[in-house]
Amino acid sequence: MDMTSDAGLASQDTDYTRDIQAVLDELHQMQQTPRLVTSPEELEALEREIRRRTDHLGSLLVGSHLQQALDSTALQAEQERLVSHWPTPLKNDGKVKVLVRTAQGLAVPVWVTYYRRKGPRRAGKRSAGVYAALVVLGIYDRCTPALAAEVSLLAAMLGSLYEAQDVLANRGVELDTKTIRLIAYRYAARARLEQQIERTAFEDSVSGRRVVISSDGGRLRLRETKRGPKTTKGRRRYTGAWREPKVLIIYVVDAEGKREASFAPVIDATLKGPDAVFALLRTYLQRLEITQADQVLFIADGAPWIWKRVPLLVQALGLAAEQVHELLDFYHAAQHLGQVAALRKDWSAKARSRWRTQQRRLLLRGQVEQVIAAVRDLCRGRNSKAIRTHRAYFVKNQSRMAYAKLIAMKLPIGSGAMESTVRRVVNLRLKGPSIFWCRASAEAILLLRSYYKAGRWNMLKRMATSHLALLET
Repeated sequence: MDMTSDAGLASQDTDYTRDIQAVLDELHQMQQTPRLVTSPEELEALEREIRRRTDHLGSLLVGSHLQQALDSTALQAEQERLVSHWPTPLKNDGKVKVLVRTAQGLAVPVWVTYYRRKGPRRAGKRSAGVYAALVVLGIYDRCTPALAAEVSLLAAMLGSLYEAQDVLANRGVELDTKTIRLIAYRYAARARLEQQIERTAFEDSVSGRRVVISSDGGRLRLRETKRGPKTTKGRRRYTGAWREPKVLIIYVVDAEGKREASFAPVIDATLKGPDAVFALLRTYLQRLEITQADQVLFIADGAPWIWKRVPLLVQALGLAAEQVHELLDFYHAAQHLGQVAALRKDWSAKARSRWRTQQRRLLLRGQVEQVIAAVRDLCRGRNSKAIRTHRAYFVKNQSRMAYAKLIAMKLPIGSGAMESTVRRVVNLRLKGPSIFWCRASAEAILLLRSYYKAGRWNMLKRMATSHLALLET
């Protein structure tokens, strides 16, 4: 990655003491000779000049502190410890100058030891290795942790990488979209890898709390290579088939059934399918020590891929039967009632509405058998086959329609939190006209955006800057 500094630091070594003093002198001169501004444009220009100088000063200070840290005995000991545990043998190849871009947008040079893989050198090429001391400090892709976190956050929260580029440029950080993509996607990859090998528990506790768990699927289009000849411009053909990312959410409700603001929800998503999302769910619930929860409610729509895996998950987690409740989202069930009523073409609109309202009330009172009987009575005439399909839906999910019981316990009967999560995580960032994603890119944005929307960005930062996962590869 090209990390050339626009301050001209690539061409010569930096005497940080001298350069810091030079910038301080410039700022002092600006203080001594105030500039008269008489228009908004002049004031903005003054602010930008001051920020440019202070950013330059900040970068130099970071570089000075970073170099002192790299030369310290303590960090060198950590560096040697990391090298000794590296999966492949490494050899000290001496110190080299590396440009590290700071959060202020400028690159500063530091001298750091380079470790390469043992073995003969290849002519004209440097064998794969690592800057161990930079890894210890969480510096990957030659970016400080603060800059990498900001770039990744903007890539997740904004509508596109171009928007992230514009925001960074307005702050004085000049990065092209390819560099932003590289930083953000590698950031997500490191976080996911760390997530898979880390065994530490959450700082949050669900002990004695009422936990709600839900999962559902969204929609996005993947750019998948198509077999056959290339286009006349030499490009590979591709298909843009719709794919369903699986999303999960874990949150806590209080005694009144309202979401507890003190517990940030756990949100994650993946394109790898039902088994993968349930594996993630199991990992999160184990780390939250879900067996200590007071009540655990699984709520979702009628998707078979969810409900056939819930009992296996409950068994794997060791949850007691009296702790667990399975509930079909009431509003999905009510939607099916509306579809049944719509199939009665011989009814007036008023009659359909009256029948639908009556059956909804029966559902809420827990009289599911009567609802099934009412639907069965309509299984005649031209649309009887379609109505029987809806009746089978109610019969199959009858055990998950204890709405009266859950209302009495003041637990949610709808999966609105899940629907909102799919919209905020998937639809508002990854779904749109003429938007096609490579699988790895979509996975990266799904992870980054899930943690951002859950309010757990700091947790993701810790995972992305850790080097423990590198020792497992």
